[in-house]
Amino acid sequence: MESQVRGGTRWKRFAVVMVPTAAATAAIGVALAQGALAASFSVSGQSFKVTAKELNGTGFSQYGALDSGYTLDGKKTLHPVAVSAFETARIEKMCQSVVTPNIPLLGSVSLKLTAGDSTEEAKQVQAKDLYIDVEDLGANAEFTNIDIGVAAKDLKGAKMKGGGEAANPFGFAQQAEKVKLTDVEQTAWATTAGTFKLPGLHMSLHAGVKECY
Repeated sequence: MESQVRGGTRWKRFAVVMVPTAAATAAIGVALAQGALAASFSVSGQSFKVTAKELNGTGFSQYGALDSGYTLDGKKTLHPVAVSAFETARIEKMCQSVVTPNIPLLGSVSLKLTAGDSTEEAKQVQAKDLYIDVEDLGANAEFTNIDIGVAAKDLKGAKMKGGGEAANPFGFAQQAEKVKLTDVEQTAWATTAGTFKLPGLHMSLHAGVKECY
């Protein structure tokens, strides 16, 4: 992974929607505008969409970061993200989709993946040390024992991705013992996990645009 510290970056409209209070959202925006952040790791030129009926996580933490990447025409770019980390996560009815546009003779082609479509916990998606680099997220959220405004270096549970190179260690972060998210819809640039079990996995390709939401 390549880590590059950048200073003086400004994002006027960057907001983290998973944060449960407006004050905390504003604080993350200010921290990103004023702090030096590092690129967490290189990503492709395409974001993807993910939905879940319910996500139950333990050891939750969240902080702002930058992903380095390329546009589809090969130009270098940076993506401001909110890294959502979970020590463990259980996901009911997960869907992931990505659309590749402008394929010669075909046009757009969509790849769609589903898994964990069961009310039985043992048949749901299971992950450990899960990190999601989120660009946009909507959900109903319930946090247990939440700490808002901790320094990123003091995060517990899943901590920071890659040993802490992903963001300013003294920047704004938050953490919670447990989190429950329902009716999740999110756009992300990357997902990494120590282990990722996907019962009932099904992958399909579709002509045109066919996304999870």
